[in-house]
Amino acid sequence: MDFRNCLYKIAENLDSSELAALKFLCLDYIPQKKQEPIKDALMLFQVLQEKGLLEEDNLSFLKELIFLINRLDLLSNTLNSSKEEMVRELQVPDKAQVSAYRVMLFKLSEEVTKSELKSFKFFLNEEIPKCKLYDDNSSLLDIFVEMEKRVILREENLDALKSICAQVNKSLLEKIEAYEKSSRGRMSLEGGAESPVSVLDGESYFRMQETWDSQREQDSDSQVSHRIYQMKSKPRGYCLIINNNDFSEARKNIPRFHKMKDRKGTNYDEEALTETFKELHFEVKPYRDCTANKIHEVLRFYQSMDHKDKDCFICCILSHGDTGIIYGTDGKEAPIYELTSYFTGSECPSLAGKPKIFFIQACQGDNYQKAVLVETDWEEMVSFLDVDSSQKSYIPDEADFLLGMATVKNCVSYRDPTQGTWYIQSLCQSLRKRCPQGDDILSILTGVNYDVSNKDDRKNMGKQMPQPIFTLRKKLFFPPK
Repeated sequence: MDFRNCLYKIAENLDSSELAALKFLCLDYIPQKKQEPIKDALMLFQVLQEKGLLEEDNLSFLKELIFLINRLDLLSNTLNSSKEEMVRELQVPDKAQVSAYRVMLFKLSEEVTKSELKSFKFFLNEEIPKCKLYDDNSSLLDIFVEMEKRVILREENLDALKSICAQVNKSLLEKIEAYEKSSRGRMSLEGGAESPVSVLDGESYFRMQETWDSQREQDSDSQVSHRIYQMKSKPRGYCLIINNNDFSEARKNIPRFHKMKDRKGTNYDEEALTETFKELHFEVKPYRDCTANKIHEVLRFYQSMDHKDKDCFICCILSHGDTGIIYGTDGKEAPIYELTSYFTGSECPSLAGKPKIFFIQACQGDNYQKAVLVETDWEEMVSFLDVDSSQKSYIPDEADFLLGMATVKNCVSYRDPTQGTWYIQSLCQSLRKRCPQGDDILSILTGVNYDVSNKDDRKNMGKQMPQPIFTLRKKLFFPPK
């Protein structure tokens, strides 16, 4: 492809966040002051050409940049290269042109959640002007630049960054220490003693990558990595959200359901689940107001799909229910056991050995769990909560299933029409907070149990206790990257 057409095509396919990443990775060659006028990728490419870093017969720096921001489509289709070629290329000593230090900072920025970014800003409140910190568009990369300007952050001094990461998310601290270990290893090989590694050669890059990857798979209890489910594919897998709100068909056609209410507030749950599992790199597929037959049809469709390139499958069902069943919007029953059984190893071989997770927000009966009174202070208030109102096991007698039930058998679960359900809201908040901290799913669900069990419906003195049921054989983590 013609050189200029090639650059134009790449520029057209980069969004603003990717441009910001490229500019950050180029900071060792183009100072921040010189970058301020650069508003699009074509301007950046022009500056790189002026500095001799980008030429028609030498695209190595551009290929490295595109590889580092993980735009493998552009690398392959426009630059006629590939991930494998770049891996081989960067394994050649001194071949890489972007510093290990800057790559490490960039990778940290990709790991940080929105809530953690707010924490970073809080800890730097006295060091960096508020107009820089609290700009709505400021990213962690922008904060790193401001830290470097004020000499809070330097290649040879990561103490301030490590201190903040220790408070915000210790897994980030471990990644910095992995970088430092990799740098020290290279210095030792080269006989250096004073300055850390400044150039990311292939050997140190992949050594750092291997260290980071291995940290994600450490089992702190057993120290046996094969006892952890693999969670590396992108997307991790499909996350179905079956959200039933409108039960007018059930009220119309089935006399005993004439008082069954629509599930006001359920859209808050769908929004929370969507945002949460997108952050955890799942491909979210929403389905709204499904009859019982439609629920079966949707699950059979995903049962028939090839999941060999995926590491996990998740299905969230928000509906009315009773013991062991989910109601479709037509009032007909869909037994939970039948829904989960579509994904056994024999029925869905491409998910064999991989975790299959179902989160069920529905009542499992009409009994109220009574509170055991403890000495405490509370004021009476009028309850405005709704309840989401076959004896087989819920999941197949087979490994690798996890079923998160909003409530134990025979009891109701609560839904706030203005905020969503107790269970799903607590689940999403806990996943978004604790997955980046390296907590496994069963530890997170135990915390959800604690959180939901501490809530109460003051009108009926009702409580709710979620119930995880599982046949998992390994620890299950959802790393945000």
